[in-house]
Amino acid sequence: MLTGALLILAPLFFGFMVSLTNRRLMTMIHYVVEALVYFILALLGLGLGQMEGLLDQLGTMAGQVTALVVLLLVANLAGLWLFHRWQPMHTDVADAGPRPGYGRLFLAGLKPLMAVLAGVLLGYFLFPELPMVDEVATWALMLLLFLIGLQLRNAGLSLRKLLMNRQGLGIALTLVLSSMVAGLVLIPWLEIPWHQALALASGFGWYSLSGIVIGDALGPAWGGVAFLNDVLREIIALALIPVLIHVRPAMAIGYGGATSMDFTLPVIRSSGGLTCVPVAIASGFLLSFLSPVMMGVFLSLG
Repeated sequence: MLTGALLILAPLFFGFMVSLTNRRLMTMIHYVVEALVYFILALLGLGLGQMEGLLDQLGTMAGQVTALVVLLLVANLAGLWLFHRWQPMHTDVADAGPRPGYGRLFLAGLKPLMAVLAGVLLGYFLFPELPMVDEVATWALMLLLFLIGLQLRNAGLSLRKLLMNRQGLGIALTLVLSSMVAGLVLIPWLEIPWHQALALASGFGWYSLSGIVIGDALGPAWGGVAFLNDVLREIIALALIPVLIHVRPAMAIGYGGATSMDFTLPVIRSSGGLTCVPVAIASGFLLSFLSPVMMGVFLSLG
């Protein structure tokens, strides 16, 4: 398990140490990362499709996903509500931008599900015994993490300024702590050791990472559970942000987790105004960095 943790963390840190100035190269890296994400999600689905007794386990997986989504939703929103009471944040309605196409955003949120579903169908009907799927997924994940490390380092963001953003830092830490509480509460329901439950709770919306990392460590069924939990967080966040951001900005920004610095950022910007953007970027950046670290550490304890 320790070797697996190093495979997760080492590429991320190596990528983070490399400084790049070529904008064209960074653009290419962006497209490669996007393609790798869908490739890895398809491999995750392929592993699920190849799993013996898949149809018999779907009911159990649905219950596990529901428990994770509901408990994390309640714990995260409760923790973020308390944080807002302690450190209130205000938005500027006049500074809000034009509304993005929410239908388009929701359809984009469904793309990862389609990639996994395509992999499941291929694994179940066409390639039930395709060799080396796990090995290819592991190498693809290592490359993805290295490239994401490059992106985080070269995103034009000052790590010092991000860490000094008290609202963003507080929101990220609140989400982490409340997720850990939810993970501990879920132990009897999920019937797994505490460190595995905490690893499942550490995805923070980063579905392409959590699905393959958890699947590699705990098996394809748990990988599917982790993926669905985190992709549903992203979809729920798209619905919650416009409703909550003017009354409880910390709840709206924080529940998006790691996606607050990318996928849900346009909705945060258009609904809450420019004042929310640096907070969302700081929170999302920190959670994006903490998620692989925490999953790697927890899974190494097994």
